[in-house]
Amino acid sequence: MTRALDSLTHDLLTAATKAGAEAADAIAVDGTSVTIGVLSGKLEQAERAEGVEIGLRVLIGQRQACVAASDIKPETLAEMADRAVAMARLAPEDPTIGLAAPEDLATGWDLGALDLVDPTSEPSAAALEEMALETEAAALAVSGVSQVQTASADYRQRRVHLAATNGFSGGYGRTDHGLGCVAITGEGTEMERDYCGEGRAHAEDLPSPEEVGRLAGERTVARAGAKKPPTGAYPVLYDERIAASLIAHLLQASNGTAIARGASWLRDALDEPVLPATLSLVEDPHRPRRSASRPFDGEGLPTVKRSIVENGVLTGWTLDLATGRKLGLPSTGSATRGTSSPPSPSVGNVALTQGERSRENLIEDMGTGLLITSMIGSSINPTTGDYSRGASGFWVENGAIAYPVNECTVAGNLREMLMTLIPANDARPHVSRMVPSLLVEGLTIAGA
Repeated sequence: MTRALDSLTHDLLTAATKAGAEAADAIAVDGTSVTIGVLSGKLEQAERAEGVEIGLRVLIGQRQACVAASDIKPETLAEMADRAVAMARLAPEDPTIGLAAPEDLATGWDLGALDLVDPTSEPSAAALEEMALETEAAALAVSGVSQVQTASADYRQRRVHLAATNGFSGGYGRTDHGLGCVAITGEGTEMERDYCGEGRAHAEDLPSPEEVGRLAGERTVARAGAKKPPTGAYPVLYDERIAASLIAHLLQASNGTAIARGASWLRDALDEPVLPATLSLVEDPHRPRRSASRPFDGEGLPTVKRSIVENGVLTGWTLDLATGRKLGLPSTGSATRGTSSPPSPSVGNVALTQGERSRENLIEDMGTGLLITSMIGSSINPTTGDYSRGASGFWVENGAIAYPVNECTVAGNLREMLMTLIPANDARPHVSRMVPSLLVEGLTIAGA
């Protein structure tokens, strides 16, 4: 049975009100996902998933409850509402919950400007398989690649509609096209691997399978013969592929949920320097064709461009309505919402100020140190910012890459690390987190 998403959310709200809810919001998500994987020139994986999921949040006084389902029959909607109301009456009181005021709701957004949906038809499974095969063949054509672990092509489309008893009703969609490849060089204990993965909202923006496979192969071959680096304190350059992980730690620590709990190493850093004065970190939810763009947030509030860090200074927290009320601040329009959980704050598209020099220039400046291209594991103390992660990449000597390295650990303190950042100029414009390669001074490396 096919039903319009706005109709589904409207019927959920009607059922909730009839069941005794004082206020409610409802979300409906319709999605399709197709993934094709190949191995050794043959089809290895073919998966397709599609369906509609619905979620309902009801509020009674200062109590709330959420329920979700993938069945959209009328009797299911009524049962969801009855169950949610019964749960809410037993839930603990929370003085910070509540819908947005009607006068604060988003209106008049421009979905055309966001350009999130590819107007072309969904690619066929055969077309995706051909793309995956071309990707694998390009990786195998790189001299030194012994095998391809996986090559895949995928397509996803998603539509979402949100409605609430405060009068909000709105929806939007997005599409995603992806290509990925993991290649291997060497045999047995000498085996090394690397990858290339690319995704775009529009198929016309996606790199060719040949480019993705070749890059995966070249990255992999460059890792042949990797060994442990020396132990000591050295500068570390985070390659653009993984540099966003450093900024992600800052975003997590400035999230209103962590601040309200007092479990953040940035809890006392508001209006204080957290980055060098030359750097700013800006969220822009309206960048066209970007995976994290959206016209409104998970509570129906307008999304706006804002500076999280301006000229090195932390300007504010990332908030939804509830965390904002806990901290005595307005929401930043940052709520995200799943079908089975209440809203929570989260950051979408962000961009860090880029530098004027290339990654190669920063490698020259390092003298001796570590270039990280891949990270595994994580040990981050959320209250102190103490940082330790497994890493692999390349050892740099005399300002040039000397040899590949693996099985090492880098450690430091995030508050101190972020204050030493030197950015390159190589951030990719199509990713949701535009962060260039980042040079960090004085990390401790545990290697050989």
